[in-house]
Amino acid sequence: MNVLKTIRALICSLAIMAMAACTSEEKFETAQGDVLVFSVDTLRMDTVIAGTSSVTRGFTIYNHNSDGVSIVAVGFKDGKSNGFRANVDGTNVGGTLTTSIDCRKDDSLLVFVEMTPEVTDTDDKVLHEATLQFTLANGTTQGVVLQAYSQNVIWLRDVHITQDTTLVAQRPYVIAGGLTVDEGATLTLAAGVRLLFQSNASMLVEGTLISDGTLLHPVVLRGDRMDMMFENQPYDRVSNQWGGVRLSSTSYGNRLTYTDIHSGSYGIRCDSSDVYREKLRLVNSVIHNVGGHCLEAVSSKLWVGNSQITNAGGHCVSLIGGDAQFVHCTIGQFYPFDGMRGVALAFTNEQFGRVYPLLGAFFYNCIVTGYSEDEVAGEQSETFADANFNYGFYNCLLNTPEIKDDPQVVGNVWDVTANKLHREGNFPGFNLDWLVFDFHLDSLSLARGAADIGITQQYYLQDRDGVDRLSDGTADAGCYEYR
Repeated sequence: MNVLKTIRALICSLAIMAMAACTSEEKFETAQGDVLVFSVDTLRMDTVIAGTSSVTRGFTIYNHNSDGVSIVAVGFKDGKSNGFRANVDGTNVGGTLTTSIDCRKDDSLLVFVEMTPEVTDTDDKVLHEATLQFTLANGTTQGVVLQAYSQNVIWLRDVHITQDTTLVAQRPYVIAGGLTVDEGATLTLAAGVRLLFQSNASMLVEGTLISDGTLLHPVVLRGDRMDMMFENQPYDRVSNQWGGVRLSSTSYGNRLTYTDIHSGSYGIRCDSSDVYREKLRLVNSVIHNVGGHCLEAVSSKLWVGNSQITNAGGHCVSLIGGDAQFVHCTIGQFYPFDGMRGVALAFTNEQFGRVYPLLGAFFYNCIVTGYSEDEVAGEQSETFADANFNYGFYNCLLNTPEIKDDPQVVGNVWDVTANKLHREGNFPGFNLDWLVFDFHLDSLSLARGAADIGITQQYYLQDRDGVDRLSDGTADAGCYEYR
């Protein structure tokens, strides 16, 4: 027992001596000339909706001096925080500290910053700037500039459009809960309108939606997050940020021009309707990067022209019966978030044991491609053998095994691996690291000159960018002319 007591006493003595030695080595004298090093000179934060809190961003403070350094005060220059809040090593800052914040030599401290910008009466983005200052025990003052933009918005919460209404372009509209256009009412979105949907919000159209975007002032429907998920990757480039646009069975005469719908759980969903009444006319528009189908139509009459429909967790275009025509469209399936994605184009005349006559699924001067070896999935019902199953592909670039001796498939070129340039190679502007997908053509793409000039002259002499299609005497398939 005495031996054990002696050992315990010895261990305690050694521990006390070690602690004393460590303590004696730690000096926070903060000699004249000692300074700290910051991982950034300016902390640039993301755009924040006015009146709401930002995500947290941070930076690191390093001590490369020979001894510890004491910070005796942290605050905002001239007392102006401009909506910013900071926390240094677990301490909320705002002036003189009751206890100094010490940084050992060759150690570091973490600083976290948030901000809540005030609401102002301006439509443009507002720059917010403040300087977070650190005063050391030797009297040295150092600072880091904090910057962020705020965007004032108009809030629309659980809105029902019960009569003809026009939203005009000013500051963005944030949709909370949802936006419904009642049967018999028309909602018109003027050029330049931006609708930012919260994560649980969608648009339901039981009446009519008119979107009057222009080349220079498109209408945009997207999620409301304006911050970054990672460096160079804003949340706006990630799918499933909001719901989508649903055109119910009572909705007809919807017309969307220069309208950009992206990053939703789905794009446009058309419920079963009278196939002899036009439900949707989509022109010079984009549906891109959604978790489900980009464009899904059940027994609906559609016209889609000069438009880009790309990157879906489901199908880019899904047609279940109905009557649809596509002219000079780029339909591309390069969805990066799920290897089990659907195809670029799927069409059928049956679903869940019910017949949906396909009066027409016709594609003129289009591109239909994607990562897989076959991006065109047409399925005719065996149960309803007499049901309409009418389709046609004319002067398109198609990523599917070559189809021969089919009078409904005429003048096409085939986007297959035997080609020197194929699939994503058609589009040199892809940057997967930044989740950027630019569907303008490569100079060697087989889509160049593949279009039927007669169709081009009849419908779209200019591409989606306003570029003259026939300047070189030929026309390219898809919605973008090579330039």
